[in-house]
Amino acid sequence: MSRSQANLLLLAVALIWGSAFVAQAEGMAGVGPLTFTGIRFLLGTAVVAPLAWREWRLLSSRDAQPLPRDAPGIAALGVLLMLGAAFQQIGITSTTVTNAGFLTALYVPLVPLLAWLILRHPAHWSVWPTSLGCLAGTWLLSGANGFDPVAGDLWVMAGSVFWALHVIFVGRIAERLRAPFLVACGQFLVCGLLGLLWAGLSEALTLAGIRQAALPIAYAGLVSVGIGFTTQVVGQRYAQPADAAIILSAETVFAALFGFLLMGDRLDANGIAGCALILVCIVAVQIAPLAAAGRRALARRTQ
Repeated sequence: MSRSQANLLLLAVALIWGSAFVAQAEGMAGVGPLTFTGIRFLLGTAVVAPLAWREWRLLSSRDAQPLPRDAPGIAALGVLLMLGAAFQQIGITSTTVTNAGFLTALYVPLVPLLAWLILRHPAHWSVWPTSLGCLAGTWLLSGANGFDPVAGDLWVMAGSVFWALHVIFVGRIAERLRAPFLVACGQFLVCGLLGLLWAGLSEALTLAGIRQAALPIAYAGLVSVGIGFTTQVVGQRYAQPADAAIILSAETVFAALFGFLLMGDRLDANGIAGCALILVCIVAVQIAPLAAAGRRALARRTQ
């Protein structure tokens, strides 16, 4: 898969995730955040399981299937996924969807920073201004008002650290194993089971509540997890982590769009400017490295 194709896949993921913010907010009417997280990821496991099984058989025929020593890495992805999703979901119960979208986008500048600190991975210079631009764009999208964090905001901010770590490592593990569906299925299963275990210790679970939240859970599980997160694993095999984080930050733009279409939200001038800034940064982070590579290639040919 080419870099451009991978980036288009990740942009589709951002659209799916942006639409899921509505479902996540609506689902809180019937169940707790951990129950919501656990069930949605187990639904996602069911969606991707047939593809994972087919992939396992194909890899086994070439004696290239993942080995038992690969399980801890996949399980670690599931833990990061559960912490990011659960913290975000807990935060949504006591903050606005707009603030949650803004604060989740903190993972954008965190990705190159953590990749540099943990992996000593240098990033193209364009990543830094575009990351800050995405953050500024989400601030404009949130209304460009003074920010006084509440408990929910702090939960979402903590979750952004785990989202950033997940973005960094999911592509590396998927590329090393060359088994994106097995990686996706494994991390979803770990995330869902841990989420339900945590819910069983801290939340009241009722059948009536599950029925009330059934449609939002189904959308968040089948579409956002089953399709969105699986496509993320596939796309990130061929995309740079920092670039992927910036493209995925477009979910804030799509969240605003679906809020407008489904919940009657309206964007003011600041919101429109924020959407435009995020889109400009997404394009810029792709063009700058390609332009630099083109200039180097031209210089070599003229020598």
